[in-house]
Order: sequence, then C-alpha cells, then structure tokens
Amino acid sequence: MRMSDMRHGAVAIALAIAVVAGCGGGDDDEHTREGARRTADGTTSTRSDGIPKVGDRLSAQIPAKTRQVVAVYGRSKHSADAKVVLYTKDGDGWHRDRSWAAHNGRKGWTTRHRENDKRSPVGVFTLSDAGGVLPAPDSRLPYDHTASFAAPHYWPKTHWHDFDHVIAIDYNRLKGTSPLEPTRPQGTRKGGSIWLHLDHGSGTSGCVGLPKSGMEYLLKTLDPALHPVVVMGDKRQLAA
Repeated sequence: MRMSDMRHGAVAIALAIAVVAGCGGGDDDEHTREGARRTADGTTSTRSDGIPKVGDRLSAQIPAKTRQVVAVYGRSKHSADAKVVLYTKDGDGWHRDRSWAAHNGRKGWTTRHRENDKRSPVGVFTLSDAGGVLPAPDSRLPYDHTASFAAPHYWPKTHWHDFDHVIAIDYNRLKGTSPLEPTRPQGTRKGGSIWLHLDHGSGTSGCVGLPKSGMEYLLKTLDPALHPVVVMGDKRQLAA
C-alpha cells in the first residue's frame, strides 16, 4: 500500500467527524460584473481603492501583498443566504471579477465560532489548499484528489456532491496540508473544516457553498503567487 493511500485512509475517519461538525449537511452562477462602468476604450471597469462594503477593521487584516480577494457577503447575522464576489487587484486598484449566489452556515455568522454552532466564522482568512472527489480543473492551488472527500451517503442525496471540489479556508487548520488534515492548532472547541464547496441549495454547518461553475472558476483562477484570501461575514460585520 502506498504511503499516500495509508494517509488518506487515516484521515477518512477524521473526515467523517470533521465534515459533520464543519461542512456539509444554489443558485446558478450569475457571471455578473455589477456596477461596471464603460471606459473610453470600451472596456468595463469597477475600480476602487478597497473591497466594497468592507470596513476598516477587516480591510486592515488583508495582507498588503494580496491581489485576489474572495468576499462572502452574508445577508444578515442569522441568515444562511450570501453572495460570493471575486475581486482582483492591479495597478489601478481593485476590480470586481465575477459573483455567485451562495449559502453560509444555516444559523448565520459569528465572531466566536465554536464546534457545531452551525454558524460561519467572520474574518479574513488565507486560501492555501484545495481538493475533492473529482480531479482538479487545472487548479493553481495544491489539490488533493481522493475519494476520501466523499460525503457520507446517510446524508440527504442533495448533499452527496458537496465535496466534489473544495477550497480550504485557513480557519484553525494547518496551511500547506490537505483540507482533510484534522489538526486544529487552536483546539477542537473552535471547530474547523471550514471550506468553500459546492452548494446544495441551503445553509451549511459552517462552510460556504457556491455553484459548481463558481468553484471551478475559483480553482482555475486563484493563484498562490497572488496570495488569495477570503473576507467573510454578514454585511453589518463586514462594514464595521
């Protein structure tokens, strides 16, 4: 047996526990460029000095070297409805790339996430690693392709493909490892296994679900050399 197979077998048991506590048990890709304005050369632009509707508190936590931000705008503190927007930065500032309807924790958002609270953590987190049941769609992020991601079949059938593709949100996890890695540096009480994954049409246990087309686009687009992060929370917390 290969070492990689042994490792995946070991983490599969931890996954069965972790994904229930973190991820798991949509709307179409909007492909929008909302707020775009027409420039003199006929192209569209949504330039700004910062990420729209993100206040000073969280903006200050975005590393200066970051050139890609996945913003998750939760509708409200207790809502599971959200919108995911990808922003990129060049010499002219930040501009909006694409957006998708999404879902967050079924009980909403929290600034003090705990295991099994069914809320998504508010904050700024790096995006370092990816994986899934399906092969990587030309992912630039390190991608762990293994059937160990498969959702348990005692979950509703609508959830079975949640983890076809995932991007680990670096909340209470070891960066540079598979999203399946169960280590929790801040302790198990603070939860973990918070991912971007495929949407099943309703709230999650703490992750953020978005359409398959959105996940594939992010995997193809997010570039470790551009130091991508996710900025996530309900609109009021984001704007603070």
